[in-house]
Amino acid sequence: MDCVGNGRDRSLQNVIIHVKYSYSQKKIKTIAFIKNNILYLQYINNLYIKNMIPTDLIKGSLKTIVLKLLKENGRMYGYEITRKVEELTNGKIKLTYGALYPVLHKLESEGVLVTESENFNNRIRIYYLLTPHGQSVVAEKIKELNEFIESLQRIVDTRPGLSHA
Repeated sequence: MDCVGNGRDRSLQNVIIHVKYSYSQKKIKTIAFIKNNILYLQYINNLYIKNMIPTDLIKGSLKTIVLKLLKENGRMYGYEITRKVEELTNGKIKLTYGALYPVLHKLESEGVLVTESENFNNRIRIYYLLTPHGQSVVAEKIKELNEFIESLQRIVDTRPGLSHA
C-alpha cells in the first residue's frame, strides 16, 4: 500500500519543489533586477547632479536669464522657461519653480513683466511678457552680466607672472 501513493506523492513533491524553486528564482531575479535598476538610477542621478551648475552660482544671474529668454521668445509660461533653460544649457542649469516664480513675480511688481492668462486643456496657463520698460531693462542686465563674466574670466585665467594692470 505504501508503494501506490508514493509514486504520485513524489512527483507531486517534485512539482511543488520545482514551483518553489521557480518562484524563488523569479523572486531572486526580480530582486536583482530592482537592485540593478536602483544602482543605475543612482548612477544617472549622480552623473546628472555632478554635471549641473550649483544653484548658488545661478541665483545672481536668474533675472537676466529670464529676461533674455522672454526677449528672444516673446511670451512664455513658467514650465516653458525651465525647459528652455535646461535645453539651452544641455541640462547643466535646471531651474526649480521655487527659484523661478519669485523672480517672475518680482519682475512683474517692478513693471518689467506683465502676465496674460489663457485656458489650455481646461487649465489656466499664465504667460509672462516684457513691457516696453522691460525691453530696455534686458539690454542693461545683459551688459551687466557680460561685464561680470569678463571680470570672472580675468580672475580665473590669470597666469603667473602676468599683470592685468
